[in-house]
Amino acid sequence: MILETERLLLREMKMADFSALSKILQDSDVMYAYNGAFSDEEVQSWFDKQIKNYQTYRFGLWAVVLKENSQMIGQCGLTMQDYNGKQVLEIGYLFQKEFWHKGYATEAASACKDYAFNKLKADEVFSIIRNNNVPSQNVAKRNGMTICGEFIKHYRNADMPHLVFSVKRES
Repeated sequence: MILETERLLLREMKMADFSALSKILQDSDVMYAYNGAFSDEEVQSWFDKQIKNYQTYRFGLWAVVLKENSQMIGQCGLTMQDYNGKQVLEIGYLFQKEFWHKGYATEAASACKDYAFNKLKADEVFSIIRNNNVPSQNVAKRNGMTICGEFIKHYRNADMPHLVFSVKRES
């Protein structure tokens, strides 16, 4: 286990989580900000990238698991992302649709922010969110973040405008 909140555990994903991950990444409603649901190969690539991130950085997108029944309901964690010509520490989150609007993303993202500041000693964390993904933008705002920039990301054969949110560690 990496993090614990009131209702959630965040831990590294393992192969047994693959079907729960597929349920998230292959849902077109969940993945609209990524220009559609992922193929089996894209899910495998996403999974492999997280395992590599755990090995390289000692963090990545972690499995978000309900304490009450050990069900994996989403992913939330920290990744390194390109922004403005440099690598920034980003809080990212994706949840199964049936668990939207219950506060889980905010709860997990807040724990990741605390981890970044207290364990990793980061000075600033970011969330890079597609401009049409208002629910994720609201999670970033509830996590104390404000818009600090925007850019176009070319992904899956499309130009996608993104907003960049950030929050700095309190001194």
